[in-house]
Amino acid sequence: MGDCRGDRLRECCFIIILVMLLVCCCTNGEDPYSFYTWNITYGDIYPLGVKQQVILINGQFPGPQIETVTNENLIINVFNSLDQPFLISWNGVQQRRNSWQDGVYGTNCPIPPGGNFTYTLQVKDQIGSYFYFPSLALHKAAGGYGGFRILSRFVVPVPFPPPAADYTILAGDWYNKNHNDLKAILDSGHDLPFPDGLIINGRGANGYTFTVDQGKTYRFRISNVGITTSINFRIQGHKLLLVEVEGTHTLQNTYDSLDIHLGQSLSVLITADQPARDYYIVASTRFTSQVLATTAILHYSNSAAAVSGPPPGGPTTQIDWSLEQARSISFGRIICPVEYLFYG
Repeated sequence: MGDCRGDRLRECCFIIILVMLLVCCCTNGEDPYSFYTWNITYGDIYPLGVKQQVILINGQFPGPQIETVTNENLIINVFNSLDQPFLISWNGVQQRRNSWQDGVYGTNCPIPPGGNFTYTLQVKDQIGSYFYFPSLALHKAAGGYGGFRILSRFVVPVPFPPPAADYTILAGDWYNKNHNDLKAILDSGHDLPFPDGLIINGRGANGYTFTVDQGKTYRFRISNVGITTSINFRIQGHKLLLVEVEGTHTLQNTYDSLDIHLGQSLSVLITADQPARDYYIVASTRFTSQVLATTAILHYSNSAAAVSGPPPGGPTTQIDWSLEQARSISFGRIICPVEYLFYG
């Protein structure tokens, strides 16, 4: 009888220990993984009304948006269906002891035509707005880029309330010439010609619409994905509350417009507090003798009227204006209210 009780006690202890081990294993698992498969191809589109060959990712231009959370692992299998070697670089995303995943020639071997390469990234201790782009042979002039946003973990506070929606704007200069022709110009020792225009999210003037509800606040993540020119960004009749630059939350200052230089990304909050109609979203070139501009549409869901009048103008060649604005951006100590703790 005593032996039976002893056996049962040992059996119960074993079960308890086993359950505890299982709980420990479950609660101390790896950081999560996300998997992507991308096929890189050519395709014909009309960004500025002229048919041209661009680089598509899974048939899209811009390419698929990556949305991830701090510390997540990304496995991105890229198949190169072009007739040239290809690489993708992750602009601003840190590669800690992982430089061979950065997608830059010299640390990465190009993906040969018909081949594939699997990028393995971990977005360690980063938040904010970024983008990816092709880094070889001026492929960037043919597209192949897309948005890359890293959200905060729920335990990391964000210094503003959750917006009603979160939009990405990829703006920059664009050429109607084929990227091979542009590369040949550079290889011959000459400068690139002046761009043919600007595009927003792969489209020309008024080609893209962002819908908002009156009275709500929205986040816009804006990146300059161009080749040669800085841009100025503004929204007709609306203030821009700057909240993040290059993955760092800023002290929140309000601007009428913002300069965004090549490769830069930032986030602004826009409150739809104007009369219900449509408004111009404008990007224009900076520091150029000839000013190029393009527009998208901010559409109120209860809009009573289309956009009207000329798009609002912005700064053109004033370098001091841009420097003063850059000096006004501060990354001082930011207090995050506890009620914003769980916004990603």
